[in-house]
Amino acid sequence: MKYVIVYPGQGSQSVGMLSDLSANFSIVKDIFSEASDAINVDLWKLAQEDENSLNQTENTQPAMLAAGYATYKVLANEINLSPALMAGHSLGEYTALVAVGSLEFFDAARLVRKRAQLMQTAVPSGTGAMAAILGLDDEQVIEICNQCSSSGIVEAVNFNSPGQVVIAGEKDAVNTTCEAMKNAGAKRALVLPVSVPSHCSLMTDAAQEFSYYVDAVNFKIGNISVLHNVDASIAEDINEIKSKLVEQLYKPVLWTSSVQKMQQLGIEKLVELGPGKVLAGLTRRIDRSLSASAVIDMVTLQSTIEEIA
Repeated sequence: MKYVIVYPGQGSQSVGMLSDLSANFSIVKDIFSEASDAINVDLWKLAQEDENSLNQTENTQPAMLAAGYATYKVLANEINLSPALMAGHSLGEYTALVAVGSLEFFDAARLVRKRAQLMQTAVPSGTGAMAAILGLDDEQVIEICNQCSSSGIVEAVNFNSPGQVVIAGEKDAVNTTCEAMKNAGAKRALVLPVSVPSHCSLMTDAAQEFSYYVDAVNFKIGNISVLHNVDASIAEDINEIKSKLVEQLYKPVLWTSSVQKMQQLGIEKLVELGPGKVLAGLTRRIDRSLSASAVIDMVTLQSTIEEIA
């Protein structure tokens, strides 16, 4: 079976994540320990006990990186993995790059922590917003954002599946656009509980500063290709990997296009590694010919091993 491994992004974290796997595999806490050393924060304690701290983006991002990579290491220790590709939704792309050997885990933990800090400070608290728009075509969402741009910056930023698009921008413009979406027939226009308007042009300055930190890190070409979600393509060289990571901060996540590209490449199954099963759910909405599973505990670990062995 031709399969890909994918990693979730911010929003899939939850208190107690990976507790079942960690009780059976010591490598889970070892990975969290290495990430904790990199950023001087006890990430495992946060992930198990402290929801408020876990949900602060500067902690969420390294914690999700650690959770995805730890799940990968557990699976890789149990079975000889041979995915055709890897990919990650937004932040999850860093986990993919670590897993394929393109980026050292210690460096990645520091890098995503800095990414989070720059994103958090890019927009004054309370002035940015994101909202999920359900039930409209991608083109309709883009057009309505354009129509509402006179009230401020508002852009379509996450194309997650057909009929599920996230918009981001300045708070007032996002609120105005949500009303316009409802008037246009959206089933829901739901403002999300996030403090940072990710993947929109408000992140341009943060991305420029972030590029200096990306340039300072040593990247390699990995042993498996990573499909980048900024353009649903594979980077040809190290400079292109770096530029895609920087662009990702202020450009949309093309997840629908990425999954469609996987299908065109002959992929039959997506295996999601990390907390939650958001990407597995999106896969079914994007292309029903693809199967998908998520490894979140011992039961799903065993079933996934049986499916891809």
